[in-house]
Amino acid sequence: MKKIHLLVLKAYLGPLIATFFIVQFVLMMNFVWRYIDELTGKGLDVSTIAELLACATANMIPLGLPLAMLLSAIMAMGNLGENFELLAMKSAGMSLPRILKPLIILVSFIAIGGFFISNNLVPYANKRMYEILYDIREQRQDMEFQDGMFFNGLPDMSIRVGHQDPETKLLNDIIIFDTRASNGDMTTTIADSGYISLSPDKSFLYVTLYNGDTYEHSRNIRWYESNNLRRHSFKTQEGTFPISKVGSNNEMSRKFTESKTRNMIGLQELSDSLLKMIDQSQAASIAPLFKERIFPRDSSILGGDSIRFDKTNFVAIDFYDSIANLPIRQRAKVFSQANTSARMSRGAYSFDEQSSKVAITQYYRSENEWHRMLTMPFSILVFFMIGAPLGAIIRKGGLGMPIVISVIFFVFYYIISVSGEKMSSEGTWEALYGMWLPIATLTPIAIYLTRKATHDSSLLDSDWYDVRIRKIIRRFRRKKGSKNRK
Repeated sequence: MKKIHLLVLKAYLGPLIATFFIVQFVLMMNFVWRYIDELTGKGLDVSTIAELLACATANMIPLGLPLAMLLSAIMAMGNLGENFELLAMKSAGMSLPRILKPLIILVSFIAIGGFFISNNLVPYANKRMYEILYDIREQRQDMEFQDGMFFNGLPDMSIRVGHQDPETKLLNDIIIFDTRASNGDMTTTIADSGYISLSPDKSFLYVTLYNGDTYEHSRNIRWYESNNLRRHSFKTQEGTFPISKVGSNNEMSRKFTESKTRNMIGLQELSDSLLKMIDQSQAASIAPLFKERIFPRDSSILGGDSIRFDKTNFVAIDFYDSIANLPIRQRAKVFSQANTSARMSRGAYSFDEQSSKVAITQYYRSENEWHRMLTMPFSILVFFMIGAPLGAIIRKGGLGMPIVISVIFFVFYYIISVSGEKMSSEGTWEALYGMWLPIATLTPIAIYLTRKATHDSSLLDSDWYDVRIRKIIRRFRRKKGSKNRK
């Protein structure tokens, strides 16, 4: 390898590593702010939080790596241009594609590695992240009461404690508001002291109270007419209350079957199974609709084993003329039966349509994820082919101008990506068009910038624009002066 290639590689690897970790850190902060409420106050150990953050970091690589590739390419080539090293290479007879040859090879290997990350690491990280988040949501907060403060960590219950003994855990001046009744009744319990704790599996609440009163406030639908308040005094009261679980097994099983937890082979299998499910659902709804509702006496519409009628002696008549010849009562009866049949058919089809809509939505998502894994390495190459020519054109290093240009291009890419994905998720476009739209849009820009940088264009040179603007202003003033003299 030539020394000039080693120089270019060293100039590029440093900004690439630095910008990658910076971008991943910024994206990680976004994840932390989204789930900060679920991570605090749950008594989680350090290993669980570290594993969750590691899975979230791996999940953000397909988004952070292209942005880091763009920013680092602008910084590296901008530094070379600002230090006149790029000019020296071109003066020695090296063209821009020849200068970028080692970087193109390096980025190609990174793109291939990005595909395997997107196909293998990211689905596993997503699945593990869903498992950890589900376990965190299943956990209950520890029963740590603060003096004079309400504890609202339990569903439909609010507990206030005047003081808690740190050694014996004895509670004093207890007030419990219980609104778990489905009919709207509320129970208020006031006790001098007692103990409140959770079962080991945090599914039940154990309550032992001493010297208190229980107030049951019940009301009917017309609450403004009558209200009942019952009072019960006790010396010792014990109770065990079940605590509803957060989430459900159905929700968790749905999470595990999501397209984000599968690789390309799993996505293809999921798409095939969803297509079969959709076809079976549509066949089960459309065929009975035609045979039993719309054409119950004509088996030739969809075929089948229905009774076939002999149509040799049938006479074609005008439907509206035959209706008009009926008496008013029979005519009203026919219209009523037709309206009822149409409503029943519409209702049956709407029910079947809603049942298959979930499978259709999941099918669109799986197709999007399948194409996303292919577009990820191409986005790395496209962003590099945009960043390297831009850095060679602007000839500015550091973090100022490169960050501004990178953010502009990335926001443009993100808007197009989200729009295309939304169109394909709704079924308006094919997944091929929606997911590859950003690549198809940015590739011509990359080719144009590479061509301009190869020919030493002053596309982003402020001095070049300043000279052009001054020439236009002087020309305008000359024309204006010549008109005034006339």
